[in-house]
Amino acid sequence: MKKHIAVITGASSGIGAEFARQLAVGHAPEEFWLIARRADRLQALAEELKTPCRVLPLDLTDPAAADDYAQLLRDEEVCVDWLICAAGFGKMGSFDEVSPRDVEDMIDLNVKALVRMTYATLPFMERGGHIVELGSSSSFFPLPYFNIYASTKAFVVHFAAGLHEELRPRGISVTSVSPGWVKTDFFSVAEQGSAHQPRQYKPMFSAEAVVRTALRDASRGRMTSVCGLFPKLHRLAGKILPNRILQAMWKNMRGE
Repeated sequence: MKKHIAVITGASSGIGAEFARQLAVGHAPEEFWLIARRADRLQALAEELKTPCRVLPLDLTDPAAADDYAQLLRDEEVCVDWLICAAGFGKMGSFDEVSPRDVEDMIDLNVKALVRMTYATLPFMERGGHIVELGSSSSFFPLPYFNIYASTKAFVVHFAAGLHEELRPRGISVTSVSPGWVKTDFFSVAEQGSAHQPRQYKPMFSAEAVVRTALRDASRGRMTSVCGLFPKLHRLAGKILPNRILQAMWKNMRGE
C-alpha cells in the first residue's frame, strides 16, 4: 500500500516550515519529506512535528538533487498528496550591484529547481493532490532594483497558472501563492550589499497568515492565493495601470 506524504522544499525556515506546521495539524499526511540545505534546521523541525518526517538535506540548485529525489519516490512507493515548493531567495539592488553568482542562483533555485521538483513529483500524484508554488506580489509588475527576483516569481505565477489548467482533468490542483512582505529571515539575505531598499516594509504579514490562506485556497482548488487587502490591490493595480505609473509608486516607496 502506498504511503501518503507531503513534500516541502525550503522547509528549514520561514514560510516552508510554517507549511509543515499547519499541514501537520489540519491535513495529517502519513509522513513529511522536508527538503532544504540546512540539515540541522530540518531536524529541529522534524522533532517539533508529531508527524513522522524524512529529512532530505538537498541543494536544489544542483540538477542531480531532483534526480535523487525522484529515485527516492520510486524506491518508497509513495503517493504525494501535497507538494509545497517554497525554496527560494531574493537579492535587492541594481543590476550591477547583484553579483552574477547571485543572479544565477536566484534563477536556478526560484525557477529551475521549482520546475524540476514539480515534474519529478507529478508521476507520484493522484486525483485530489495539491501543488503549491511560492510566488510573490513582486510578480505583479516589473520592479527596478528587485528585478531578477521579481522576474523569477513572475515565471512561477505564469507556470503555475498554465499547469493548473493542464492538470485540472487529472484532479490535481496547482496554486501559486503571492504574498507581500512577510516577517521571515528573507530580508537578512535580500538586503545584503544593496543601497536600494524600501524605506519601510508595510504592511508586514505573518507567515502563519499567509500559509493559512494558501492552504485554504489550495484545498478549494484555486489557481492563486493572495493574503491581505494591500497585496490584492497591488495585484489589481498590476492588471489595470501602466507599468510607468506602477514603477513610479514603487520608487516612491523606496524614497526616490
